[in-house]
Amino acid sequence: MSDHFPNVPQIEYEGPDSDNPLAFRHYNPEELIDGKSMKDHLRFGAAYWHCMRNPLGDPFGMGTALMPWDDGSESLDNAVARIPVFFEFLEKNQIGHYCFHDRDVSPEGASWAETHENLEKVTAVLKSAQESSGKKLLWGTACLFAHPRYAQGAATSPSADVFSYAASQVKHALDATHELGGEGYVFWGGREGYASLINTDMKRELDHLARLLHMAVDYAKKIGFTGQFYIEPKPREPSTHQYDSDAAACLNFLREYDLLDHLKLNVETNHAELAGHTMEHELDVAAAAGALGSIDANRGDTLIGWDTDQFPTNLYQTTNIMLRVLKLNGGQGFTTGGLNFDAKRRRESHLPEDLFHAHVGGMDAFARGLKTASRIIADGRFDEFVKIRYSSYDSGVGAEIEAGTTDLDTLDGYALGIEPPVLESGRQEMLENLLNDYI
Repeated sequence: MSDHFPNVPQIEYEGPDSDNPLAFRHYNPEELIDGKSMKDHLRFGAAYWHCMRNPLGDPFGMGTALMPWDDGSESLDNAVARIPVFFEFLEKNQIGHYCFHDRDVSPEGASWAETHENLEKVTAVLKSAQESSGKKLLWGTACLFAHPRYAQGAATSPSADVFSYAASQVKHALDATHELGGEGYVFWGGREGYASLINTDMKRELDHLARLLHMAVDYAKKIGFTGQFYIEPKPREPSTHQYDSDAAACLNFLREYDLLDHLKLNVETNHAELAGHTMEHELDVAAAAGALGSIDANRGDTLIGWDTDQFPTNLYQTTNIMLRVLKLNGGQGFTTGGLNFDAKRRRESHLPEDLFHAHVGGMDAFARGLKTASRIIADGRFDEFVKIRYSSYDSGVGAEIEAGTTDLDTLDGYALGIEPPVLESGRQEMLENLLNDYI
């Protein structure tokens, strides 16, 4: 292994009593939780764009990140030089998966054909790095939001030529993801929305977005790509309004355009918060539709109204997330999805070793969330309370309501024949106290 991080040793599990800031206190990859290793439960992924490409700038100042391996150019040689650095980071931090946008790993060329050639060359290097390291691609995607050509949308652009460029870019990003054995592919509509409805034909734009997704589904079948497609909700920023604004909007779109059998949701914590929801809400909406597939793990700042992509360290949040993950797929948890750290260091945390501190904290927080969620499920008190709370629907008139075997006339007669309903307490405070006991 090269040593691009000379100040960082291999990160190991040292237990909760360790005072080593570059050690796991709670994440023990091979430790079994409910008969399954932590690493298989959590399926951590690192975001190439944040680890290797984010300069840590903001609208008020230039980037601060020190990346001595990067010469600052958008050359193919520099793109290739970043790859061993990234895989050294994955190895030292014991992260088994990664995610990328095509333009994160490969630069645009002097022509569109050269752009595709660049991606093919980088893909070959990534494949070699995967084979020698055992690391896997959680998902890939096309960056259809950064280049000026996509300023008015990609699939939703008013220009058919821009739509064609977007379709071409998706094709080659899918080719790369397939070549790398990617377990999924994400669509995030960063520019698929509007700035103003004054100049927007919303119905036509949504039709075009669906058209591109159907093309992608067809092309995946053509090349034999069997990974899971995902769509990622976000309400705004960069667009004033984005069509994939939250989980419910995404599900409505997928149902309307006959895409629900082909795409699940990749839900991000900070995006949920920007939509005015909790992460638990968004996960439950997706899970109720059988469409929760993968998670972008981060957190936002309630004092700031934009996407801050901070590392997840809130134990209540990681516990609530893992309570839902553990119940996925009939109790199997993640299958193709995982926990991708779509998170960046703060601008003040500019040293290369800060990458490790950030990921160690997030991984430990989710390890604690996993263990706590496992205990809560095994204990059963929360599930039992909810079961009892809705028990009136398990028999009698409640069962008839759920079965659809009654009607308004029948229920009118039933209501006239019973005493006024007396509600049981929801016991919210008691349950919040109980959750504290586990954490």
